[in-house]
Amino acid sequence: MDNKTPKGALLLAFGGADSIESVEPFIRNVLKGRPLTPELIEKTRERYGLIGGSSPLLSITEAQAKAVGEILKREGGLYKVYVGMRYWRPFIKDTIGNMRADGIKEAAAVIMAPFSSRVATGGYLTDVDEALKSCGGGLSIGYARDWHREGLFIDAVAENLKKELDTFNRPDDALVIFSNHSLPVAALAGDPYVRKITETAGDIAKKLSIDYRIPYQSQGAGPREWLGPKTEEVIEEAKRLGKKGVVIVPLGFVADHVETLYDIDILFKEAARRCGLVFRRSASLNASAKFMELIASLIKNKTDYAR
Repeated sequence: MDNKTPKGALLLAFGGADSIESVEPFIRNVLKGRPLTPELIEKTRERYGLIGGSSPLLSITEAQAKAVGEILKREGGLYKVYVGMRYWRPFIKDTIGNMRADGIKEAAAVIMAPFSSRVATGGYLTDVDEALKSCGGGLSIGYARDWHREGLFIDAVAENLKKELDTFNRPDDALVIFSNHSLPVAALAGDPYVRKITETAGDIAKKLSIDYRIPYQSQGAGPREWLGPKTEEVIEEAKRLGKKGVVIVPLGFVADHVETLYDIDILFKEAARRCGLVFRRSASLNASAKFMELIASLIKNKTDYAR
């Protein structure tokens, strides 16, 4: 590769419906042929309606890509930054096709989720591999791995948390709730997902004087056992502990989407109100400066091309 040929940088995210009309096809993509009930479609449409009719995830990820590109350019890197989504436009396969058409031969990919697991983030690797095969190769993609303990990530989350804790007379007046996406317990045998979450929460707790818990949200339906406790249950625990309020940290979510804007800002806020607790939610990282510096650094310095 000559010095005038840019490398690629690929930000990978889940995707979200961009309108009420796209909710059903989006869910069908997520379920991949599993049964879809009218009740689930209507419930999801209602949630999207309550957050404004669409997910902001794409616009946030595009803003992240722009900010990362500017940092890389400022630091002398020759990169072109792309966005690929698993379940909605722009789909990963289409983005990789565009990268090849642009002449990109090598790219660094970052899955925009701090805690990797085979059952969740492993699907991104599979989708990228399938896209590379379908477009005939000629493009090498490496991944930034295990950035859940990077200093810039810990600092960024801790700073947002401290802003909310400062609204209480004492930090101990609030129970800090590090909320993460639940996964099926059976699928996590031997997987470091829970350990990584615990490590990150512990790193943040070392920087701040906090009483905290690690619950999980968005449990699926059906007979399978899912990671718990549920975030709502921990809100109720805060009441039993005599706390004055809760601060919910969207630890496993680096950008706002339906699981922060509905689950946290509406559902969990109402749960706190019912318990007579003050509700605070620390801001998602989105395109904040420290987080963008981290992603740019991962792309330049911490990409693993070994599979």
